[in-house]
Amino acid sequence: MNGPYKPGTPCWIDLMVPDQQAALDFYSDLFGCQGEVGSPETGGYSVCQLKGKPVAGIMKAMNPDGTVPDPMPPTVWTTYLSTDGIEATLKAVTDAGGSVMVGPMDVMELGRMAVITDPTGAVVGLWQAGSFDGAGIVNEHGALIWNELSTSDTDAAAAFYSAVLPISPAPSQMPGAQGYTEFKVGGRAIGGMMDLSSMPPGVPPHWLPYFHVDDVDSIQAAAVRSGGSVKAPAFDMAAGRMAVLSDPQGGTFAVITASEPDQSA
Repeated sequence: MNGPYKPGTPCWIDLMVPDQQAALDFYSDLFGCQGEVGSPETGGYSVCQLKGKPVAGIMKAMNPDGTVPDPMPPTVWTTYLSTDGIEATLKAVTDAGGSVMVGPMDVMELGRMAVITDPTGAVVGLWQAGSFDGAGIVNEHGALIWNELSTSDTDAAAAFYSAVLPISPAPSQMPGAQGYTEFKVGGRAIGGMMDLSSMPPGVPPHWLPYFHVDDVDSIQAAAVRSGGSVKAPAFDMAAGRMAVLSDPQGGTFAVITASEPDQSA
């Protein structure tokens, strides 16, 4: 990726964990990326790189004053959607029934961020690029390829995201994907949405990142060997072969070998 992402497009993901170094070790072993604990002025935030390009962030869970949270928040991956005006987007969020969890705030000269909750309860970030556009590599082994919202009310979520960003929800035309919604920006699919009813009871609305991998089954086995767990074993579906995994600290993510890369983010 060269240059800024179009507004509404997932542009970055990051993970907040109790043990940052353990997470860096797990994901670098799994995907072949490189990352180290960052400088104090960034709160130790780590930008993981693949082929010298940024692909994801990993940070230690901490309070704003640097103390350890009690209770510890859940380990989760956060998807960030690009915006070219974060204040206007946040006003649209509250006008459309969402809420602001964090921000807006400057991240040095890199950009401006916020974290919001949609009306169904799913958490998602917003990123207004400064000197940092977001992921520098996508759709390659070990990099982000897709972002998916699972929600209890797809109609409400579709109305919300189309009101706050230039996102156009549309029923998927992919064979075998009946009932699946694609989020489009400029006519191009950049993410998807599905109903929570197909998931185990108690799973809350959430955004899930997908990493492209060359071999889903071998990545699944490697994750288990490294202390991770399998949420949905490798299976074939409309867009390719995929699995849903969790890292040893509980961060959930999907891996996929996509059969139709032109549908990816």
